[in-house]
Amino acid sequence: MVSQQNVELAKRGIDVFNQRDLDVYDELLTLDFDWFPAMPGALGGDSYRGREGVERFLEALDDTWEEMRLVGEEFRDLGNRVLLLARLEGRGKSSGVPVTQAQSIVIDFRGGRIARIRGYLDHGEALRAAGLEG
Repeated sequence: MVSQQNVELAKRGIDVFNQRDLDVYDELLTLDFDWFPAMPGALGGDSYRGREGVERFLEALDDTWEEMRLVGEEFRDLGNRVLLLARLEGRGKSSGVPVTQAQSIVIDFRGGRIARIRGYLDHGEALRAAGLEG
């Protein structure tokens, strides 16, 4: 039951990300939340912590991308974590070039909130991080 709630929370997190609604993030995330995007170099950092980190991450996205949204394609319920197979769809701010990038995301939960998000460009790496493959 709890893990299905985590899948629903992950889906809600995607909606909030796509809407850039920081106030709702406060309801979804732990205070010490960590975000490790799949392409940190593209945003000028390695990880983002807490609400301030989320704000910096979203600002970096908005500085680089005219549009950027995450589309969840598959959610795997792993108890205290969810493996999300997704794609990022965007359009570069300066180039106007549309981009689609497959991503795998491991979302960890604690106390009914999202505690950590780790993004991966390599699906095998995400499976290993989720403890599904050696």
